[in-house]
Amino acid sequence: MSDLVIDVRAIALVVIDLQKGIVSRQTAPYASDVVVKNAAALAAAFRKRGMPVFLVRVSPSADGKDALRPVADVAMPSGASPPGWADIVSEMGPAKDDFVITKRQWGAFHGTELDLQLRRRSITTMVLCGIATNIGVESTARFAYEYGYQQIFAEDAMSAMSAEEHSMTITRIFPRIGLVRTTNAILDAL
Repeated sequence: MSDLVIDVRAIALVVIDLQKGIVSRQTAPYASDVVVKNAAALAAAFRKRGMPVFLVRVSPSADGKDALRPVADVAMPSGASPPGWADIVSEMGPAKDDFVITKRQWGAFHGTELDLQLRRRSITTMVLCGIATNIGVESTARFAYEYGYQQIFAEDAMSAMSAEEHSMTITRIFPRIGLVRTTNAILDAL
């Protein structure tokens, strides 16, 4: 779509969980290497223009005490993560001026300095991408919506564990709280 207008003075790229332990999983509808390639293209364009890039990763604390343990029908994975699991994939950097945010929950706002760092830079809009569309990306997007941020979702720079999960979020949730566009449409608007 050509209706995308971006104020380059008030926008940041927020990349969710493109780390070794998550990117190594099978994803759909886009393979994780496609997601990484598209997210890396966005990051390169943002860096070239001096716009902030936030690389978010999830990592439990050493003692695991911050892990949520809800009574639920499907148990959350437990146990120690393998070495390097939380390392950001090399294709994403981080570059010298990038911000690396470590979260302990699904969303990138809860318990982190993401909101503070965005506001200190007068960021009002974020481009959001990463894995998984319906977990980390959606949780972050819902908080961003409630905090009043404008959002642009790079649909082909995110993926889920199934095409069905991705589609539900992309077609039912994100259009209500922001703009869903392709990586190329976002790059063209920059």
